[in-house]
Amino acid sequence: MQPVALLFGFLLATVLPDQGVTGSGSIECSCGRNHFTCAVSAFGECTCIPAQWQCDGDNDCGDHSDEDGCMLPTCSPLEFHCDNGKCIRRSWVCDGDNDCGDDSDEQDCPPRECEEDEFHCQNGYCIRSLWHCDGDNDCGDNSDEQCDMRKCSDKEFRCNDGSCIAEHWYCDGDTDCKDGSDEEGCPADVPVTNCSVEEFQCAYGRCILDIYHCDGDDDCGDWSDESDCASHHPCRSGEFLCNSGLCINAGWRCDGDFDCDDQSDERNCTASQCTADQFRCKSGRCVRLSWRCDGEDDCSDNSDEEDCEKTELPHCAPDQFTCGTGRCIGQRKVCNGDKDCQDGSDEIPHQNCRERSEDESCNVNNGGCAHKCQQVRGIVQCTCHTGYRLMESGKLCQDIDECAEDGYCSQGCTNLEGGFQCWCVQGYELRPDKRGCKALGPEPVLLFANRIDIRQVLPRRSEYTLLLNNLENAIALDFHHRKELVFWSDVTLDRIMKANLNGSNVEEVVSTGLESPGGLAIDWIHNKLYWTDSGTSRIEVSNLDGTQRKVLLWQNLEKPRAIALHPVEGTIYWTDWGNTPRIEYAAMDGSNRKIIADTHLFWPNGLTIDYAGQKMYWVDAKHHVIERADLDGQNRKAVISQGLPHPFAITVFEDSLYWTDWHTKSINSANKFTGKNQEIIRNKLHFPMDIHTLHPQRQPAAGRNRCGTNNGRCSHLCLPSGTNYTCACPTGFKKVDAYNCAASLDKFLLFARRTDIRRISFDTEEKSDVVLPLSDVRSAVALDWDAKGEYIYWTDVTTDSINRAKWDGTMQEAVVDTSLESPAGLAVDWVTNKLYWTDAGTDRIEASNLDGSMRTVLIWENLDRPRDIVVDPIGGYMYWTDWGANPKIERAGLDASERTVIISSNLTWPNGLAVDYETERLYWADAGMKTIEYANLNGTDRRVLIGSQLPHPFGLTLHEDEIYWTDWQSKSIQSADKHTGLGRMMLRENLENLMDIHMFHRHRTPVATMCRINNGGCSHLCLLAPLPKAYNCACPTGINLLSDGKTCAPGMTSFLIFARRTDIRMVSLDIPYFADVVVPVNGSMKNTIAIGVDPKEGKVYWSDSTLNKICRANLNGSQQEDIVTTGLMTTDGLAVDATGRKLYWTDTGTNRIEVANLDGTMRKVLIWQNLDSPRAIALHHEKGFMYWTDWGEHAKLERAAMDGSDRVVLINSNLGWPNGLAIDKVGSRLLWADAHTERIEAADLNGANRHTLITPVQHPYGLTLLDPHIYWTDWQTRSIQRADKNTGGDIITVRGNLPGLMDIQAIDRIRPVGFNKCSVRNGGCSHLCLPRPSGITCACPTGIQMKSDGKTCDNIPETYLLFSSRGSIRRISLDTTDYTDVHVPVPELHNVISLDYDSVEMKVYYTDVYLDVIRSANLNGSGMVTVIGQGLKTTDGLAIDWVARNLYWTDTGRNTIEVSWLDGNCRKVLINNSLDEPRAIAVFPRKGYLFWTDWGNLAKIERAQLDGTDRIVLINTDLGWPNGLTLDYDTRRIYWVDAHLDRIESCDLNGKLRQVLIGQVTHPFALTQHDRWIYWTDWQTKSVQRVDKYTGRNKETILANVEGLMDIIVVSPQRQTGTNSCGVNNGGCTHLCFARATDFVCACPDEPDGRLCSVVPGYMPPYPETTSSNEKADTGGAHKPLDSFPENPTDSVENTSENCSQKDATQGLCDRNVNQVLPAINGEGLHISYIVGAILSILAILILIAAVIIYRHKKAKFNDPVVSNLTYSNPSYRTSTQEVKIETVQKPAIYNQLRYKKETATDNSYTKGKIKIVEGICLLSNDDMYWDDLKQIKVTRGGILRDHACMKAETLSIQGSTDSLGDTETEQLLQDEPLSECSSVNTSTQERSGLPLPDTGWKHNRKPSTESEV
Repeated sequence: MQPVALLFGFLLATVLPDQGVTGSGSIECSCGRNHFTCAVSAFGECTCIPAQWQCDGDNDCGDHSDEDGCMLPTCSPLEFHCDNGKCIRRSWVCDGDNDCGDDSDEQDCPPRECEEDEFHCQNGYCIRSLWHCDGDNDCGDNSDEQCDMRKCSDKEFRCNDGSCIAEHWYCDGDTDCKDGSDEEGCPADVPVTNCSVEEFQCAYGRCILDIYHCDGDDDCGDWSDESDCASHHPCRSGEFLCNSGLCINAGWRCDGDFDCDDQSDERNCTASQCTADQFRCKSGRCVRLSWRCDGEDDCSDNSDEEDCEKTELPHCAPDQFTCGTGRCIGQRKVCNGDKDCQDGSDEIPHQNCRERSEDESCNVNNGGCAHKCQQVRGIVQCTCHTGYRLMESGKLCQDIDECAEDGYCSQGCTNLEGGFQCWCVQGYELRPDKRGCKALGPEPVLLFANRIDIRQVLPRRSEYTLLLNNLENAIALDFHHRKELVFWSDVTLDRIMKANLNGSNVEEVVSTGLESPGGLAIDWIHNKLYWTDSGTSRIEVSNLDGTQRKVLLWQNLEKPRAIALHPVEGTIYWTDWGNTPRIEYAAMDGSNRKIIADTHLFWPNGLTIDYAGQKMYWVDAKHHVIERADLDGQNRKAVISQGLPHPFAITVFEDSLYWTDWHTKSINSANKFTGKNQEIIRNKLHFPMDIHTLHPQRQPAAGRNRCGTNNGRCSHLCLPSGTNYTCACPTGFKKVDAYNCAASLDKFLLFARRTDIRRISFDTEEKSDVVLPLSDVRSAVALDWDAKGEYIYWTDVTTDSINRAKWDGTMQEAVVDTSLESPAGLAVDWVTNKLYWTDAGTDRIEASNLDGSMRTVLIWENLDRPRDIVVDPIGGYMYWTDWGANPKIERAGLDASERTVIISSNLTWPNGLAVDYETERLYWADAGMKTIEYANLNGTDRRVLIGSQLPHPFGLTLHEDEIYWTDWQSKSIQSADKHTGLGRMMLRENLENLMDIHMFHRHRTPVATMCRINNGGCSHLCLLAPLPKAYNCACPTGINLLSDGKTCAPGMTSFLIFARRTDIRMVSLDIPYFADVVVPVNGSMKNTIAIGVDPKEGKVYWSDSTLNKICRANLNGSQQEDIVTTGLMTTDGLAVDATGRKLYWTDTGTNRIEVANLDGTMRKVLIWQNLDSPRAIALHHEKGFMYWTDWGEHAKLERAAMDGSDRVVLINSNLGWPNGLAIDKVGSRLLWADAHTERIEAADLNGANRHTLITPVQHPYGLTLLDPHIYWTDWQTRSIQRADKNTGGDIITVRGNLPGLMDIQAIDRIRPVGFNKCSVRNGGCSHLCLPRPSGITCACPTGIQMKSDGKTCDNIPETYLLFSSRGSIRRISLDTTDYTDVHVPVPELHNVISLDYDSVEMKVYYTDVYLDVIRSANLNGSGMVTVIGQGLKTTDGLAIDWVARNLYWTDTGRNTIEVSWLDGNCRKVLINNSLDEPRAIAVFPRKGYLFWTDWGNLAKIERAQLDGTDRIVLINTDLGWPNGLTLDYDTRRIYWVDAHLDRIESCDLNGKLRQVLIGQVTHPFALTQHDRWIYWTDWQTKSVQRVDKYTGRNKETILANVEGLMDIIVVSPQRQTGTNSCGVNNGGCTHLCFARATDFVCACPDEPDGRLCSVVPGYMPPYPETTSSNEKADTGGAHKPLDSFPENPTDSVENTSENCSQKDATQGLCDRNVNQVLPAINGEGLHISYIVGAILSILAILILIAAVIIYRHKKAKFNDPVVSNLTYSNPSYRTSTQEVKIETVQKPAIYNQLRYKKETATDNSYTKGKIKIVEGICLLSNDDMYWDDLKQIKVTRGGILRDHACMKAETLSIQGSTDSLGDTETEQLLQDEPLSECSSVNTSTQERSGLPLPDTGWKHNRKPSTESEV
């Protein structure tokens, strides 16, 4: 071979134009002719060698790729020659191991017999049966994974690739299928998300809370919430602020790499000079010099890899020779006589090349070779067997230590002579290849955080499921496999959460003191939780429930991120990507901390530990690399250094690495040794974050719990440390000995940070700050503390409140939360236990007890933004700063006496104040002057303590010899010597929003004072004062101190009282300032609107339109009570007639004006017609008039007598929104406020002389007057205004900054209330006495008639409607014409559905399907008892047999009809077969009939005897949802409503003469009948309506706007009449008595009640004789329900026995014939004639029934040609809201959605036969009106069930025709009934879908796919 040829033959190729890139991103190389192309190197290089060098046994490519697959005859006779040219020992052939590497040593082997618990692979391997179909290729040929595709459940969507995902992920905008098929073919119209005012909308539409905008965290996931935030969050020193708000290392600015997500770090860059240890790229970017010519393109333009041959020689493989030129050739080419190197350096003498000897031959002494010898070109070359390497002598061979290199074994490795042996740790099993280890246990699951949810994916199948959703920003996660828990951190909520691994029981674990918890790790052995926080720069630990939290590491931490634990070894590992990136480890108690990697690191994000392999792996997002090292940091090596755009988190399992990547939004995997076999597990994820492998072997149980079962005897934390453990204390608590911690803290620095309050314990040396676990801290500013009660106090200027809690954060409560605007200063007087505060909004200084009681205003004049306040109880003074227009520092006595200015010059923003009680000095911090100064307590001897490096001091405090302060700008807490200002120290830094600061200790100076002895004799407040007086008494705000100087007045005498939606406040007019005081009502207020006062009794009345009630309480807030709780909607106006002792109100919702006694009794509707939004109301008792405003469509001001008569419109022009209304009785004027015209006007009491008093007023609402002034509330200005009532001048603001102002009243309690016209014997009235101009009027409560004497009322209405509306039962009197609903005060109503009334005991019975009970109660609400409390599911229908005193009900849930006595005893199931959702039920005791509707799959109306026998179907055609059912006992007709066909129909008692009464009723539910009217409830119109029962005309609405209307009945003396055989002495029955059409029967309950039961009337059976145990066993079986009763006394024995329980039969209690003697108990047999007769009778009946069925079946096929298809189902009444919802039938399963659809087929044609029948019936009526109605009749026609497929085999469906009735029965029905009215013949039917109908019971809260609101 010529050197020239070699020169051009051996090429180091670069990527040329003819080279391509594959789809996976790998480079393809192409060499010239006569050249072989080597495999691409790890650095993307291509190498070409001469073609003749391929398969020459020499490693010329350096990676053996030129020798792979070559067949070289180099194996010895003792070896096996593999297909790839490799030689192995012959003993290894067919041993089940792939020794060749290409499996050729295991081919054509005799089949190996596998064990019973093994699976036989196609390649001959045997693997464990458990590994079959586990998603892992254990066989090596994938034959163990040829499995059937898993079936998706009904709630899953199948992707095109066969995988299953949750159904609701389909078309949700997120790609969940790996192939993206779940987002294909989706509708384009994506609903637009509208965020609320308190939310911020991310760029892609998601809403987050606005407080997370610009908080430094990527809460949106795309950083859009952190854009334009440069002014919000400046970064730390050494960091660069991206335009998006992200902070990065300042050294990354202009380095050529886009580190900011918006690339702003590479904009406006100028060429920079690189340092000595950096290399300058062509782009100007500086990279590390060590990266030059390292084979990696670090410059991004490859300039760091150019011209590298001159600077560094390529590194040749170990079995290659390096030529003098630097090129690599195979080792065998050295000294072969050919100059393979260009310079011939492979043949020069220094290579020990010697002349060839003719005697050299492999045939002589094996050529001197120890193993193998071969001759190449006549030269002897020695080689070694597999597992050996050639030594330097070239002859001898040395064993290779395979265990020294990674990758030979998955876990453990033992080196053997010429080979090696792999082994696995506990919990793993060696794979068939004898190298890999397979984890025992379940299939591994990848658990990963996806920001908005946590999901899990099976890596071997890519199956994808949801674990938790609706998360804010889940970042880090970990799990506890044994406890089945998952933990995660949320950096938006700043919380650490946990849940069960099935997604249930979500709980907060850590909720305070977190800023950016980016790493999380679980110690599964010692049950501890560790986490990192890059915001607080800490690593913390706690118990799994978050208790006993401790800061473990805090020093020299910048931005700790990933964290991993090795509890078996007791070590903790973490990454830190601050300015000095590093990876560290320490013991799990924080000791023995060491840095294990701090070079070549930038963004070390993810970190994981391979417990089996004892390695650690991490990812670096900046360097785009995955690396590994030993657990001590040794043997560091890059596993993957290409194709990693932005790796974030990593985990390891078996031999694979799994990591998430932010850029590709994917989860990837690769081999953990080589980095090869890269695969995308899932892509197109939302935002993959942390990832873990969920498998028991990832938390091996092999480790020892060092703390044992007794927590290591530690009182708090027991933390592992190496092989031992350490007892540790929660942060700040000192250890009292080796095991125990102190119970409390003695001294700690307390400081506020706006959104949290923290403490730094001075009991320990760590000085770590701990966040107090407080809730809803929004803007904490001022602080103080009370060591006696161990409380801390703080003000919040966002919630405008003063709060307190114990020092550990428990017992948190608001002390003062009203009438505050900006409480900026706070101080505790620890001597008298008083709280002092400043309010910069109201410019006041106030005080109260420590619990906020007895609040009083101390100083209210000449204050301009008071800020901090401190108290000196020793001297009796308080000091405060005022930084308004003229900044100053003042002092006054603690009782507000001796006020004086002590400092008024050289002040700008005097913030913090502190008193040094030891030196009697006052210290203050001035943020404007940037100084800390002090002076004597009187202001003299002023000096500057610190005057430099104070950017913005705020809080200030003293303790011992130190002064401590907070600084806004430097974000730090510092201290210095209080005498000299020297010795400055930094306690904490990088803390935003620092506010007040105090040192908590337990050694405050005690002071003796008279206030501690009997409260100083004061009735209320005892306040300290300067000597000589020492103390003074004070009163709560608005109350005057009496002349004795000790006692306060009992209350306000003259005051304003106003409503503010959530509270009621008073402003005293007795004192010289206006201060509002909250009436401390002991109850909740949601929307208080109207207000009134009874000055006589000192009570305030108010209406709440959200709670829908009127309440009252004393003016001091005590004795709160609800007086009107029903029938209210929007009570806008309220007026108290203090003279007549009545309460009047207007209701805009019901459009009524009502009156009642002051306690709410005797309520009456005065005016209900022609009202359209009545608002304000005012009374003039002396004149007997009431006035009100109406701001409906035609606004007006009206007047009427106070009894509702003599109504007249006073003003109806130029009115807009007339809100407030007041009467000037002195001036005989009417005043009103109009918010639309923006005026306050006045007129005479008759409406004349109208004139404008004040204009403009922006939005007045409430209006009142007292003495010379008018007062009004204004929505726009949020204030209370005052003006002169005559001129409208002298306008002032009484109180401002009061949002939600509503009504207002001015009260003078000294003024007499006047003469009561009804004072003498209530005016002679039995109920209401109401004044009118000419006298009085007696009136009755709503719905009750007045007797003829004009003074006395009936007790209750005679005839009225009773109806239910879920949470209430109401009545509407039919005796009066106002039709006003009155609530029946029955307690504990939840979801009332069905009703009935017992006129005998005057009780209402009702079903409550929320409680699943049947109850009864009196109509006054008393005597409520549970009649049936067990065994109910969904009781839809209820009916009372008032004669037999029985209660019937339907149960849709159990599909039964049951009966019992009215007290619930003697319960029995009447019918339980062939029922499918029975609904309404009605009884006809006189006829002995029971009727019910069934709206199941085959809707029908049925009838039976009252004992359940003789059951027939009356109507089963043309029915949809037959809901309500009622009987007209007079005309003998059945009426029902159909909520699907939207109509009301009727028929006679036989189901004949069917007639549509009225159509197009939207959604009727229940109905009843009285007189000539049919009344019904309607869901859609939310109303009670009625129509004429004869004509279907005169439809009118009785009551409107009622939510949740259900059942309705009529209570009338004419309703429940008549009797039957059971009406006298219960028919002689011992238990149940059932009247029938011609007779009656007795029956026994299903469960014996302890009394002997007889079915023979009047017969009481004797007690049975004692039987043997065997006999008892025979008779003690379960009772069979009595499904039917004999039709007549001669029914057969067999039929009767079916209705008798075994026990009853044995005791002789089942009578076969009423007139016969009972059969003997001793077992005498029946006469054979009876048996034969009974059998023949049964056979005859069965033959007759079969004939009827066959005839009907054939007839139906021809009579119903039209078939329609309905896709609806029954409505669901059990809903949690008042809305009516319709559940619908499922569509085909691919959509699994529901639609509401109604289809009807109409046919307006008549047949002659039909007309003839109708004509005949109508002629009998002898009424022309009926004949006219006949012309309007329309008949519908439908179809039968398609192919009769829905007919159940056991169901006998009898068509409603005359053929179904016997002659006797028909004659009996007609003999005493009047003729039914005209009806149409209706033969239409509806076919129902064959799909299964959903359960529409109330109880099951199944979420339907869609809901249609009616």
